[in-house]
Amino acid sequence: MLRIHYADYEALRTHGEETYPNECCGVLLGKNIAGEGNDTAAVNHVQQIVRAGNTRTDSAHNRYNIAPQELVKIQRQARGLGLDIVGFYHSHPDHPAQWSKTDFAEAHWLGCSYIITSVEQGKAALTNSFLLRGTTEEDKTFEDEPIQIDIAPNVAEAATQTQKGQA
Repeated sequence: MLRIHYADYEALRTHGEETYPNECCGVLLGKNIAGEGNDTAAVNHVQQIVRAGNTRTDSAHNRYNIAPQELVKIQRQARGLGLDIVGFYHSHPDHPAQWSKTDFAEAHWLGCSYIITSVEQGKAALTNSFLLRGTTEEDKTFEDEPIQIDIAPNVAEAATQTQKGQA
């Protein structure tokens, strides 16, 4: 499961809107919380997102790449905060929020979550997450991953008050 704060979830969707018609990309920092027993799966708990530049100049509308130097800088930033890289995100302009053959071929961080947001005509639509499972490149697979969005108590209270006011 992927667990993310509402503000971060909205920020990565907004990033996709801002870079449309090109793909956006970024890194998810947080902690992997191991599951307990056979009933509980591990959770990639996102505590911060970091926007990255898409260095693809040949086809930025349907591909993304994060420069190795930038990725190392983000990894160092994560370590300084006591966090790990737990995943990556990118957008699919005018295409489904489903991984492509290229996404799969270029995914190498086993155990990480890969979030894809479909941005349709400039507006973020569906957002999905996929967990990269396996022990090697040869046996890796993407699995659909549920997303748990944490809403801050003050945001939840404001939403409740708004709903009461509309009744």
